[in-house]
Amino acid sequence: MSTTAPPRSLTLTLLPFALIVFLGYSAIGVPLSALPVQVRFGLGYGTTVVGIVVGLSAGMTLLTRQIAGALADRRGTKIAVLIGLSVTACTGVAYLLSTALPPAPGLAMLILGRLVLGLGDSLFTTGIMAWAVATVGPQHAGRAMAWIGIAMYGALAVGAPVGGLIDSYSGFAGVAGAVLIMPLLAVPAALMLPGIARVQRQRVPFLGVIRRIWPPGLSLVLASGGFGTIAAFLALRYAEMGWSGAALGLTGFGAAYITARLLFAGLPDRLGGVRMALISLTVEAAGLAVIAAAASPLQALAGTTLTGLGYSLVFPSLGVETVRRVPAESRGVALGAFLACFDLGLGAAGPAAGLLASGFGLQAAFAVAAAASVVSMVLVWTTRRVR
Repeated sequence: MSTTAPPRSLTLTLLPFALIVFLGYSAIGVPLSALPVQVRFGLGYGTTVVGIVVGLSAGMTLLTRQIAGALADRRGTKIAVLIGLSVTACTGVAYLLSTALPPAPGLAMLILGRLVLGLGDSLFTTGIMAWAVATVGPQHAGRAMAWIGIAMYGALAVGAPVGGLIDSYSGFAGVAGAVLIMPLLAVPAALMLPGIARVQRQRVPFLGVIRRIWPPGLSLVLASGGFGTIAAFLALRYAEMGWSGAALGLTGFGAAYITARLLFAGLPDRLGGVRMALISLTVEAAGLAVIAAAASPLQALAGTTLTGLGYSLVFPSLGVETVRRVPAESRGVALGAFLACFDLGLGAAGPAAGLLASGFGLQAAFAVAAAASVVSMVLVWTTRRVR
């Protein structure tokens, strides 16, 4: 049975969960800038190998979301989080060993570390999301997901420059040490939080869960393509037009994203997931269309800012709908599958946008991303369901 926090204490209730996510996700953020350099120059491999090594963790996360959700439902969300944090810390051990080995076994150890990281990420992020939602109650699911998202993106934003600084002073071994320590710092915080009693009822089978949540899941896949396209091709769009300030465009996206989550995190719960998703997707589609049609860097900045503002609440809005479509005893599996849709949307956006750009230009890539947000909006509207 879940404990529902009163509205005035929601933020205080969710802060420990956000702290756990920030510390755990720092294992992903800290090596962001150092890992490619280590593979390319430390071990002497080419850019193709760099791309494979970096992408392995996301692939592993996608493949193990269902396992993570099932563990959270059967053994408890707290157990899933503690196992996930411990597994994530093992990544640092693999990274550290890779620095003491010759290039070939060193690369193999890095690959092992990336696979372990993907599994740990899947376990603790799926578990913590289900745990937070159960703690504050499904009526506050949107706010819980918004705060967890802030912590994840904050860990990436802070972790990358911190990791670069550590690398400049201590080398990749120092980065590996940080990856080992950060998730372990989250373990005491997780141990101090009260667990959620498991619901002793028959769970919905996995395929039954998929049948219930596919509309918001597919909508999230389509909506996430916009962010993936910006991450992969915004800098090239600026370069193609001869503009400077691509980094400012990314900053505009990030600032709008975080601001919207801080100020409007409760709107999906108050207005409903469907209504808020429609509003958010409209803003996101408009922002991507502005980027596609931009004739100046100022217009592109306005487009990235609009996209960040809209995309910010897409995840919690569709997440509210996901939670409402399944019973409590199957919530972990449902959230694991929903997070897998997020992983899939981001992972597929780069290759798909790259194919479009190679055939029709970068404008077409952003225009199709805007169209995907419109299709997502139509899907949300036509598959809406009253609880």
